[in-house]
Amino acid sequence: MNTEAAIRRSRLRDVFLAQAAVSNSETAHAISEMRWYPVREPVSGNRYAVLRVKTRSGLTGWGECAQAPEQDAKALEKEWLGKPATLYAAIDRSAPLAAALDMALLDILGKACGAPVYRVLGGPTRHKVRAFTRSNVAAFSAVEIQAPKPAARNQGKAYENQVQALLKQLPADRDFVLSAHGSLTPGDAASVAQSVETYHPLWFDEPCAASNVEAVRKISGETVTPLGFGRGIADPGAFLALLRDGLVDVVRPDIAQWGITGARSIAIMAEAYYVAIAPNHDGGPIATAAALHLAASVPNFFIQHVPLPDASEDRAMRAALLSAASTRLETPQDGFLQLPLGPGLGIEVNESALEKYHAA
Repeated sequence: MNTEAAIRRSRLRDVFLAQAAVSNSETAHAISEMRWYPVREPVSGNRYAVLRVKTRSGLTGWGECAQAPEQDAKALEKEWLGKPATLYAAIDRSAPLAAALDMALLDILGKACGAPVYRVLGGPTRHKVRAFTRSNVAAFSAVEIQAPKPAARNQGKAYENQVQALLKQLPADRDFVLSAHGSLTPGDAASVAQSVETYHPLWFDEPCAASNVEAVRKISGETVTPLGFGRGIADPGAFLALLRDGLVDVVRPDIAQWGITGARSIAIMAEAYYVAIAPNHDGGPIATAAALHLAASVPNFFIQHVPLPDASEDRAMRAALLSAASTRLETPQDGFLQLPLGPGLGIEVNESALEKYHAA
């Protein structure tokens, strides 16, 4: 973005913020306190940050995102203290902690309305959410298969054989997503996509870097295997470029980067191109709750990733972060997760567990 465009966008944002502030005479839900809890899973070492927002009216909202420097948290607190919690649409999406703030403010708005977030956003569009995970857990009907890390560039048939050996181990009734994390060359990615067509993957995720549009076009033109991109994309224009050229079948905005509102905007964009959304999620259970509300608020949702860790200690931590009433949040029935029914995000957070698993 050039300097003049950035200045114009900044001025427009200031105008919108001023209009929102003037139109909202309600001050009871003004933000009175913000607190960050950086946490870490004990075995995997996976880190994420939990945000607690309190209002003068006594409502509490929760959000989650990837960990960020403490100065970013302090800057966000300085900017938002005293503002109405209803201003979720005015969040600067480029801020490092925007996703957590978006979730927390929507949580507060839902509680203020006495309704789940997905109802506030016009849903539900569905009453259960299909899910998949990396672990081979029987309760999930779909699994993410990690493509082997390539030992060299352009390995050809030898690499295809490695991938197929993994797929042959899957139960016949188990759907799968093949994920390469953008690590393959265009040649290897295209040949692998062709070789797995008969296995009918839900999609081939990040076969190469999404920024290499010509490489994506090569892969897309040589296979009928659906392609998914988006877990590392921070610019909505990059999604639009893939959609406009018909190069993506599943968009994957990261819930910890885009939040509910930002990911919904990508879903709306994708719907115009008849493309599904399957948000990426590598964080904790609060983000899982946010992803479920997102899924129930858009019509073109496909399936939700749940990052269940392998270690029992890590799973115990995820369960401990929420109250007993929310412990089944990440446990599917017949491959589907149930929607939270309470107001806001519909979860209760165990603050003592946040202190226990605090990450320095």
